Amino acid sequence: MPRRLALSTFFGLSLLAASAIPAAAQTSAATQDRDVPFTAEQMEIAAYDGGDLPRGRSALTAKVQLLLDRSGTSPGVIDGYKGAMSESAIRAFERRVGLPEDGLMDPHVWNLLQSYSEIPLTQTYTITQEDAEGLVDDIPSDFAEKAKMSTQGYTSIAEKLGERFHMDEKFISFLNPGVPMVPGSTIKVANPAANMSKKVARIFIDKATRRVAAYDEAGRMIVDYPATIGSDATPSPSGKHRVTSVAINPNYTYNPSKNFKQGNNDKALIIPPGPNGPVGSVWIDLSKPTYGIHGTPTPSQLFRNQSRGCVRLTNWDAQELARLVIPGVTTVEFLDAGVTIADVTGAGSQPAATRDEVLETASAAAAEAVTQTNTVSDTLPAPATVTTKPAAPLSLPETSGGAAPAPPKVYENTSEETADAAASLAPKRGDPLSHALSGALPDAFVVPPLEGEN
Repeated sequence: MPRRLALSTFFGLSLLAASAIPAAAQTSAATQDRDVPFTAEQMEIAAYDGGDLPRGRSALTAKVQLLLDRSGTSPGVIDGYKGAMSESAIRAFERRVGLPEDGLMDPHVWNLLQSYSEIPLTQTYTITQEDAEGLVDDIPSDFAEKAKMSTQGYTSIAEKLGERFHMDEKFISFLNPGVPMVPGSTIKVANPAANMSKKVARIFIDKATRRVAAYDEAGRMIVDYPATIGSDATPSPSGKHRVTSVAINPNYTYNPSKNFKQGNNDKALIIPPGPNGPVGSVWIDLSKPTYGIHGTPTPSQLFRNQSRGCVRLTNWDAQELARLVIPGVTTVEFLDAGVTIADVTGAGSQPAATRDEVLETASAAAAEAVTQTNTVSDTLPAPATVTTKPAAPLSLPETSGGAAPAPPKVYENTSEETADAAASLAPKRGDPLSHALSGALPDAFVVPPLEGEN
């Protein structure tokens, strides 16, 4: 595999390239067709000729989204559309490398992203029988109906594979027109890099831009994600808190006496675990009671939904982050209005974390996928605090945030339906931008229940 050029070298090349692109070419992107069908092969060869990303959906935008994802600067779902989450990811990437933050594609950003393009952007995958197992027909909106189910599982093979490959499920169908999503079908999917493994010391949550950024003890950015972060009507907390525990694939305790009332449900309910549960597939508990960082059943809606104060990430970003945090050690700081992540980190003063080892791992996996169709990295060791025991009701102790206490009872202070309704009464704000986290966990793990709970 060719040696990657250092980030500083690419930065220098990007400055040279900027002067080599004619001014006329820099406006061509804005005049391209808005939603023209394209293939995985066209994603691979998509070239940048200047200007911002094309409006609508394009092979170039899909390519940029995947490269951003590999860099640790998450665009949310990979869907090929130019939108607020992609713009926020570009802005976060610019902050990371010390470029002016405008969220617009330019030659500097493009050339720097090429250090993550050494392996193919897409891969061939054959749907297995296992992919078709554990699906449910529908996820009801009423919590009482959810509580009657055995799992809040995926509703389709496309949804399950979308989370695995960081894609919008509709984008999978878009890249594979006419191909049935059934076992035995061979499809083209995104080829994201392996997850980060560097432990996270500090997490900053920017409410204004709806980005979550995680840094190591040396002050290097590890990951940066888009998120749903409260609303004007139901804001997130302020100040500094601490990660106290992590629950993987948690059940969810609905208790109207502790947080909100959903529909006509006036009694406590236990909703079974699953990726389509109210908190997705991960709950990262904070020292602020009833607040946490968690997944979501609707990853494409992160910038459209509201929460009642908790922080929602895509399930895959939340799983990654859960593997990076250290309970009792990692701090989580909600920034005050007017304070940016760049302000508190001195963006550009510290070198960003490299991804050489991650890309080498992903390159090896991609090479294996050429001869063995179904190569998906899923071999990370489980954290010492998780077990394969069935999910049981979890409890939420009050904590001051020192040593890591027992796992939480997930009472998440949020509901997409009620939070969206409350937010509709509050003053509107423009589409915000984002900041993120990374690290991965195996599926179907859960923190053990508290002593004495059944």
